[in-house]
Amino acid sequence: MLSHGTVLPTLTRRKALRMVGSGFGMLGLASVLGESLQAGERSVASRPLAVNPLHFPARAKHVIFLFLNGGLSQVDSFDPKPMLDKLDGKPFPGENLRTERKTGNLMRSPFRSKKHGQSGIEITEIFPQVAECIDDICVIRSLHTEVPNHEPSLFMMNCGHNQAGRPSMGSWLTYGLGTGNQNLPGFVVLCPGFPVVGPPLWNSTFLPAVYQGTYISNKEADPEKLIAYIRNGRISLTDQRQQLDLVAKLNRLHLERLGETDTQLEACIQSMEVAYHMQTEAPEVFDLSKESEATRERYGSGEFARACLMALRLVERGVRMVQIYFGNQQPWDTHTDIMEQGKLAAQSDRPIAALLRDLKARGLFNETLVVCGSEFGRTPVVETGAKFGIQNGRDHNPHGFTMWLAGGGVRGGMTYGATDDFGFKVVENPVHVHDLHATILYLLGLDHEKLTYRYSGRNFRLTDVSGTVIKNIIA
Repeated sequence: MLSHGTVLPTLTRRKALRMVGSGFGMLGLASVLGESLQAGERSVASRPLAVNPLHFPARAKHVIFLFLNGGLSQVDSFDPKPMLDKLDGKPFPGENLRTERKTGNLMRSPFRSKKHGQSGIEITEIFPQVAECIDDICVIRSLHTEVPNHEPSLFMMNCGHNQAGRPSMGSWLTYGLGTGNQNLPGFVVLCPGFPVVGPPLWNSTFLPAVYQGTYISNKEADPEKLIAYIRNGRISLTDQRQQLDLVAKLNRLHLERLGETDTQLEACIQSMEVAYHMQTEAPEVFDLSKESEATRERYGSGEFARACLMALRLVERGVRMVQIYFGNQQPWDTHTDIMEQGKLAAQSDRPIAALLRDLKARGLFNETLVVCGSEFGRTPVVETGAKFGIQNGRDHNPHGFTMWLAGGGVRGGMTYGATDDFGFKVVENPVHVHDLHATILYLLGLDHEKLTYRYSGRNFRLTDVSGTVIKNIIA
């Protein structure tokens, strides 16, 4: 809106053509005007996904986050407790820790456990193939978080805060590091559906939009169906390239006229560039038929198995972070029957082990950090909430749970931290989610206190105002 006395700038015929129809009046005139579109002028964005300098030498280049959404039970997997066998059916001694729902007496694990590998780490029988890789794995048994329900704990584990509105870890990583392949997104999210909360778990919020996760529903096995509309069937790649170059030049002229930076416009341009390049590279990377039959057989069948093999192929091509959610909603949320965790583990054990082995076979293990776990753990006592009745399940437990890391500069064949005799609460070397995030950033060459973004009058970071690198687990 113009105020009284405003002097209108001189409008030449060329400027008018640039402005009409958002600049598309230039489409038929570009060649006449002789304004060649140089390759280096394809985007007004200063290559926001280009590889950035590090704060210090990195141990890892990529992250694969295997997210068992719903709550893996630590006492039924990677933190077995003999005292549960001894006191099965007895009241929990001492303090009755707060959980989300009403709970009853102690309940032993229905799964046998034994020691594995040269390290002798004890885990239960539900992960037999992962157990064969245990000497490459660091098991952290002392994770804790604040809130015993899914939404805030999912936000904390993914975004470093209990409430919505903070960028995801994958967004922080691509913001800080860029990515090694400009033809693919820097941060890819694979899930056959949506976990509870959904897209805010991989959003970039106040970081530039180019750093948000690219969500792909891996329900489909056909790469042509996996990413809808990946190809433009009406316009050739050459014509698309000319269009993008022209739009980029028009946008640059617009920004020069404004004399300021428009991060949303830059992110939009970069997204169009990535989408253009993905037409040739994405269908190939998601085409698992390119792998040998023996390789596909190692992973087995199913959505999670396909996602693990896709993750291998993505990091092989330079993608910075791949996050795999196990399934739609919260499949590991086993309130009624803990035996379900054995069935879920049977779907995940084989592909996880295959992923670890193939990362080693392809020379990617040392530069890829694999993280596996949930938003919290489960109680060692039985669930007795009125909604379910007395069953054979376990409630949510944020007071002490397990995650494990492998590759990417982490010491294998070790455990770190401990819960009490019943696996309820951390008693040794507590690790908050902020500490886990600080350690992941450190392994990728980033100082979590220096990786900041100024927004709404203050500097924000993934670890909020805390976080300590767990130096004892670093090789």
